Amino acid sequence: MTLVDTITRVTSLNFYEIIPVLATATEAENAPMVLSGVLASLVVIYLASTIGAEICARINLPPVLGQLLGGLVVGISAFHLLVFPEGGGNISDSLMMNFLEVTTGLSPNDAAAIFQVDSEVISTLAEIGVVILLFEIGLESDLQELLKVGPQAAIVAVVGVVTPFVAGTLGLIFLFGVPTIAAIFAGAALTATSIGITAKVLAELQYLNSKEGQIIIGAAVLDDILGIIVLAVVASLAKTGEVELTNVLYLIVSAVVFLVGAVFLGRLFNPYFVKIVSELKTRGQLLIPALIFAFVLAYIATVIKLEAILGAFTAGLILAETQKCRELKDQVIPIADILVPVFFVVVSAKTNIGVLNPLIPENREGLIMASFLIVVAILGKLVSGFAVFGQPDTNRLAIGVGMIPRGEVGLVFAGIGSASGILSSALDAAIIVMVIVTTFLAPPLLSVVFRPNQLAAEAKVRESAKVPAEVKEAN
Repeated sequence: MTLVDTITRVTSLNFYEIIPVLATATEAENAPMVLSGVLASLVVIYLASTIGAEICARINLPPVLGQLLGGLVVGISAFHLLVFPEGGGNISDSLMMNFLEVTTGLSPNDAAAIFQVDSEVISTLAEIGVVILLFEIGLESDLQELLKVGPQAAIVAVVGVVTPFVAGTLGLIFLFGVPTIAAIFAGAALTATSIGITAKVLAELQYLNSKEGQIIIGAAVLDDILGIIVLAVVASLAKTGEVELTNVLYLIVSAVVFLVGAVFLGRLFNPYFVKIVSELKTRGQLLIPALIFAFVLAYIATVIKLEAILGAFTAGLILAETQKCRELKDQVIPIADILVPVFFVVVSAKTNIGVLNPLIPENREGLIMASFLIVVAILGKLVSGFAVFGQPDTNRLAIGVGMIPRGEVGLVFAGIGSASGILSSALDAAIIVMVIVTTFLAPPLLSVVFRPNQLAAEAKVRESAKVPAEVKEAN
């Protein structure tokens, strides 16, 4: 719509119709600026991701740790290039918006609207990134192996939820005098596990398909379901002071039906999927139908109040059993390379490590409680690893460490608790500190606990190469 068209239309309308027309015209004029803001944000994200990952890779640390550190540098904790409203930032904090105002001549009002839209777009891309990541992890996983370690994974998940929840809740009540409902909410935040971060590290270390890796992934999936149920219970308790059993039962039943039903029906669907994609002649004949399937399951999961990542992971598990699996993995990798870094950088960019500054008096109470929560968070998950039974040659420490990171899941708990008003500022800060420390601690710890396995594997390879040489000399 041109300016002349807008003026002509406005003169033909009454007063009450003028405002929407002007708003539409303003939105149309700002549309290119929204795109510019998103593109500039993506440039920052990819630079931060690449530089951080490259530095960590060169010093033998998981690249995902570099992506998280890169997010901290460009986010609200440091340079304020990526600032999000849900991360506690506003337009005045955003250097990106200042840059757009200077280079494009945006008015402050228009910049505020674009800031909100850009934040939503980048956050949505991050959510799609973690959906793609879990779809890729599902493709890399073996359903039969997951079923074999199912009992062990279930034990790890249950112990990893119950132990930190009980210890954290009781400790906050009796050691710090925190009100019961607030303590229960903080204890619930300790139950979470970020499957995205752990799975990415395991994939980078090439331990995703190991016995330990499959137990961790299986336990993390169950942990995610249990975490959703715990969150529903605690949120209900915070709102009404009582637990709605019907809501809890609904979540349990829907989770079981979804997982079992999706896998069962998926196995029936697989031959038809292969037949359909084999008949297609256009580009993307395999990738596009696979993504449609993944997004449909992710959508169904969200509709029944589960997580989209659960649906995407299930879709990957199902398609991993088809004869097109290897080809599909190769085609998904470039998509993951584009979207997954957005997720890790954004999660970290939204995290304000300013709450770790002990020089600020109001941070000190939160840091004391955070120290307690961090100990409970780590020990509670380590205990879960040692709960594995019937596996004498299993690296139980690695399983426990793999369950430590809280990541975006922990931030969700903190955000809901803060919005509900039941958490004090000190306890809210303590939860955030716990999430930060466990998220950044897990990737290097995983590298350390799996190091003996790597050395043993390398020694075995050297030994197998040495034997033929000795045989040759003897001959």
